[in-house]
Amino acid sequence: MVEQLGKRLAIDLDQVISLDCIDEFSSKKNPFPCPTTFRTALTHYVDICTPPRSNVIKDLAQYATDENEKAFLLNLSSNEGKSQYNDWVMKDQRHILQILEDTPSLQPPIDYLLELLPRLQARYYSIASSPKIHARSIHVCAALVRYKTRAGRPAEGVCTGWLEKMIPSETDQFKIPVFVRRNQKFRLPRRATVPIIMIGPGTGLAPFRGFIQHRAAIVREGRECGENLLFFGCRHEKKDFIYEEELKEFEKEGIIQLYTAFSRDTDKKVYVQHLMEQEALKLWELLEKGAHVYVCGDAKKMARDVHKQLLDIIQDYGKMDKTEAETYVIGLENSFRYQKDVWS
Repeated sequence: MVEQLGKRLAIDLDQVISLDCIDEFSSKKNPFPCPTTFRTALTHYVDICTPPRSNVIKDLAQYATDENEKAFLLNLSSNEGKSQYNDWVMKDQRHILQILEDTPSLQPPIDYLLELLPRLQARYYSIASSPKIHARSIHVCAALVRYKTRAGRPAEGVCTGWLEKMIPSETDQFKIPVFVRRNQKFRLPRRATVPIIMIGPGTGLAPFRGFIQHRAAIVREGRECGENLLFFGCRHEKKDFIYEEELKEFEKEGIIQLYTAFSRDTDKKVYVQHLMEQEALKLWELLEKGAHVYVCGDAKKMARDVHKQLLDIIQDYGKMDKTEAETYVIGLENSFRYQKDVWS
C-alpha cells in the first residue's frame, strides 16, 4: 500500500525528510521522529488505512484539478453531504489511497498529506500468558482480520496483517516495537483462594489463558487455589478451538472446569450464555462465596447477552426482582468482582 501511494503521488519514498512544527504553542518540534523518509513515515507514523475524516477531505479538495471531482469532495465534507460521506467513505471503508484512486485529478503535496493524516495509534492486546510459566516471553492471541469491503476491495487489519508476515525461522528473525501497559482493574483477585468465573469466546480467551496459567503454577506449587470456571465458545470445534490441547490438559489436572459451546456444530446454535444458564445454580453459589466474574470479547452482542444471563441467574436463584438483581450486579462492579474487557 505504501508503494502504491508513492507511485500514485509520484514521490521517491526513500527521500530523507524532516517535518517541522511551526505552531509556537506546540510542545513538539516534529509531528513524528525526524529526520526520516517518506516510506518510514507512511509505514510507521501516519494512519493510511482508516477512512479519513470529512475535514481532511475538505482540505484535500483544493488539490483536485477536475472541477467535478473537487465539487464532489467538497460536498462530502459539507453538512448537506453527510449522508453521502457516510455511504461513500465510511460504509465503503475508503482509505486515503482509494480516495486518490477514485479521484484521479486529486494530487495533494505529500508533506501536506502527512500533516493532515492522523498518527498511527498503538494496538492493544491482552497478554495471553503468565510470567509464572513463561518468564521470558509474552504471548498474544489475535484474530487475523481479513475481508472484502462493501465496495468489493480487499481489506485487512493493520496490525494483524503486519504480524502475519513475521514468522521467525532460522534465517529470518523479526523485531517489533512493543510496550506493556498495566491493567489496574482486569486482574486476578489478590487471594488465590477466591473462585473465578471466566467468560471468553474466540480471542476473548486471551487474558484467561494467562489467568489459568498463573493459577496452574500456584496449584503445582502445592498451594490452595479457588475454583476456576472457563466458559469458552467458537464456531467450529475442529477449526476454531484455540489452545484446545492446553485447556484440556488443565481440565485433566483439575485446575479448570471447562464449558464449551461450538455454535455451528449443532442444529441449534449454542453460545456461552446458554452454558451459563445450564450451570446457573453453580454460578450463583460461587457468587455467594465471593467469586469474581470476568467477561472478555465482543461488546456488541456477546457481552450484552452474558450480562442479561447473569441478571437472570441472580433473579432466579437469589429470589430477587429485576431492580434488586441490578443493584446486586452494581455491587459486584463497584467491588471489582464483575469486570469486562470488551470491544466492538
